Amino acid sequence: MDMKNKITIGLLTLSLSWSCTDLEEQVLDESLTGSGQAEAISGAIAPAYGMLPSTFRHTRYFGLQLIPSDEAILPARGGDQWYDGGMYLDAHTHNMTPSNALVRDSWNYLTTNISRTLTAIEALKPLVETNAEAAAALYEMKALRAYLNMLMLDSWGLVFKKESAAETSEVLRGQEAIDYIDSEFLSVVDVINTDRGPGRMTQAAVWGFLAKLHLNAAVYRDPYGTPNFTTEDMNRVIAYTDNIINSGAFSLSPEYFDLFNDNNHDNPELIFALDLRGVLRNDHSRWAYWSMSGSLFPRPEFPNADGTDGPAITPEFYQTWVDAYGDTDPADADARFYQKNVNVPEAFEDLAGFTPQNDQERYICVAAEDFEIDRGILRGTPWGPRKDAAGNFYRCDGGYRIYAVGERREANMEYYVDHTLDIDFTANNGYASGYRVSKYQFSHTSPDGNNASSVDLVLLRYAEIYQMRAEAKLRNGDNAGALADVNTVRTSRTARAPIPAALNAIDLDIMYRERGFEFYWEMSRRTDMIRFGHYEDSWTEKTDTDVNHRLFPIPQSAIDGASNVQGYLVQNQGY
Repeated sequence: MDMKNKITIGLLTLSLSWSCTDLEEQVLDESLTGSGQAEAISGAIAPAYGMLPSTFRHTRYFGLQLIPSDEAILPARGGDQWYDGGMYLDAHTHNMTPSNALVRDSWNYLTTNISRTLTAIEALKPLVETNAEAAAALYEMKALRAYLNMLMLDSWGLVFKKESAAETSEVLRGQEAIDYIDSEFLSVVDVINTDRGPGRMTQAAVWGFLAKLHLNAAVYRDPYGTPNFTTEDMNRVIAYTDNIINSGAFSLSPEYFDLFNDNNHDNPELIFALDLRGVLRNDHSRWAYWSMSGSLFPRPEFPNADGTDGPAITPEFYQTWVDAYGDTDPADADARFYQKNVNVPEAFEDLAGFTPQNDQERYICVAAEDFEIDRGILRGTPWGPRKDAAGNFYRCDGGYRIYAVGERREANMEYYVDHTLDIDFTANNGYASGYRVSKYQFSHTSPDGNNASSVDLVLLRYAEIYQMRAEAKLRNGDNAGALADVNTVRTSRTARAPIPAALNAIDLDIMYRERGFEFYWEMSRRTDMIRFGHYEDSWTEKTDTDVNHRLFPIPQSAIDGASNVQGYLVQNQGY
């Protein structure tokens, strides 16, 4: 196939030439199955929905949003683990180039995912006049395409407009891109379904993404300048979030970490999520295990399930919690920070004088199905199952021995894992350095602890609706309204102490801080940092202040692929 033909097929499919091949087409849930025309409809939309877990994989779009922010740092552990050609080091320091693999793979999967929505749209259009289900599916695909294009706009400052595989995609930037995405969402918002659940595009999801589009419109119009937040945009944010709040269809979860557990698909706070529920085999609990210590075994039933010693939080992000709560430990002030699940006797908490070599009787006995690792931001030494020399977990009457976790990368496991605040890029920083984030549960329904997690990846939830409305009110000068919305979220986590106390005042700095507390490691921090003017700040290992780096470079492979059409795909400035 010559390059001209590839462009005719459209830039949205250019990435198929060089991207990975694990693009499974899988039906997500029972509502997508059927026979006859129903089967044709499900067959049209399943590839677009089914590709989302691959697109949002930790080494693709999830990592692309996380690592460049101040929330996470990923050193080359031991000098080479997670080095991966330096792509995470460059992402964190904002020194990415057009050949960076994290950028390339994210672009490839996202553009291919958009291409699949177009394929679905073309397949559904002939069925619409005689089949209401086809029309409903068509609206979902248009909404999904608009959402994915919004991610392109957020990360690369452009979108692709295209209605037929026979056309060449039109590249839009700035206000034109905003208007296109806005029109796509508005074209379906009054007719799209209202009851498909969080795994599908619904009216509430469209309202929410319209709010997000206009909350960030000032940045999207001028990604390199100082955002000009218009009253019109903020009023639209308020109107769309009002629609969701006034619908009464959602509620805030009393337990924060229930939002990221096995049964979260049915949590009434979720608006849009990747519907996994043990059906797909390509997610591998990656959002659960990426940050965890490689010495921690989270599910006693499965001895091969462990962490990967991936990213940790930066000391600067941790300091935002300390600054907010002063002399009170954040774990004793805010239930979103930490959930203690391993009930270690107080006498065992002090590890002074002990090592994995002399602590054989310092364990607790827990049944496999009852064991849960601690959640939230993990500091110090975690507790979990331990293996003997033969690789089998130590057992006890009715369960498994749970010990302070020893560093199995050391000779003869002589030391405990100790997650420290300090972390940097030096080769000797150790596998354990950095506080870790355990936000997503290791699924109990997995066949081996790592594969086929039933925990949906959350992409939009009710708390964000309140916080978007709060920010829009604040930027419009309604401080009282903003404070009420922020406090609605803070004081809703009532399942266990400590319930975050209501705030007495609100300003943009506190609003930014609250978004960090509520949505850490949910792919929002980079966008928030740009919108609030903090992306050029310095933090551990990052000193870059170039505003051009607010957008990622367009992969060189994509530019080369379109090179025979002069000026079609122009590299973002500064690269």
